[in-house]
Amino acid sequence: MPRARRRTPRVTASPPRTSTGRRSVLVAVASCTLLLASCTTNAPAPGPSATRSSGPASYAPVTLDNCGTEVTFDAPPQRVVAIKSSTTEMLLALGLADTLVGTAFADGPLPERWADDAADVPVLSDKVPGQEALLEVEPDLVYAGWESNLSADGAGERSTLGALGIATYVSPSACKEPGYQPDPLTFDDVLHEIREVGDVFGVPDAAAEVVAEQQATLDAIEPADGQTAVWWSSGTDTPYVGAGIGAPQMLLETAGLTNVFADVHDTWTSVGWEQVVSADPDVLVLVDSAWNSAQKKKDFLAAHPAASQLTAVREQRYVVVPFAASEAGVRNAQAAADLAEAARALDMGTPVPDPTTQG
Repeated sequence: MPRARRRTPRVTASPPRTSTGRRSVLVAVASCTLLLASCTTNAPAPGPSATRSSGPASYAPVTLDNCGTEVTFDAPPQRVVAIKSSTTEMLLALGLADTLVGTAFADGPLPERWADDAADVPVLSDKVPGQEALLEVEPDLVYAGWESNLSADGAGERSTLGALGIATYVSPSACKEPGYQPDPLTFDDVLHEIREVGDVFGVPDAAAEVVAEQQATLDAIEPADGQTAVWWSSGTDTPYVGAGIGAPQMLLETAGLTNVFADVHDTWTSVGWEQVVSADPDVLVLVDSAWNSAQKKKDFLAAHPAASQLTAVREQRYVVVPFAASEAGVRNAQAAADLAEAARALDMGTPVPDPTTQG
């Protein structure tokens, strides 16, 4: 069913300009906007709808309704800041490493297949970059994994960046408003984003190849036998787990596992350990992140008075998923395949592959 669409003022991708003068102008304008103070500069302000003239002759302008903000690209972006691992990996999978002028908020190391391509890309911040750091690299596009990345206390609000001639694009699977949030998230949504990004950058053939690779991986999955599972993302006093409409549910369902908290109408949710203990799942899916490793989770579970009594803890029935694979993106298909393989391995008593140690 088509989703309702809400229109807001258009943001147009602007031409990359490399002079230090432009940088000074952008920082000055951003400072005025953020501080809500009046100031002047002798340099000319960027035009409200400047566009690049250097795009391929075959490129057709792309206009998108992205999480409620209309964005138009008159030429492929050439200077991109990617926030979150999922967006960085999307560009790398499409062969667009040369467009990256900065990354931020990595959830873990890149897979080996893309690590060399991004080796020389500057890391602007371990978390969301501030607006000044963002403007220093003069992007023409900010590609964000979460809507919250584009806020006044983060990289800048979308309207603010748009006024500076910087387009913004949020992973559609991360849209939160009704009518835009996938409900539930499906692999159709994931594959659609790959195609959409391919259109924005003028590389539809590359996008088609990635989609075909993802579909082949999905088609080859041998689902598990419905073992129950809890997807533990973070939190110790109150565990934060995968609920019924987000990426965890999509991955568990595709892998043939039954999500204990599938009836919660949300992407993730907070629960009590007593609920987890009561469910006593067959499998615990542990999300491995840069700030909360799977090993830390295992150590916590072993020491927790109640959680240590779970069958999955006593029998070490763990499946590890890298954080970047737990959000909508190009690693989801392989993550679902890994989940299914691991669940079958647990039932057969064979070693479980750890995707965090593989490329």
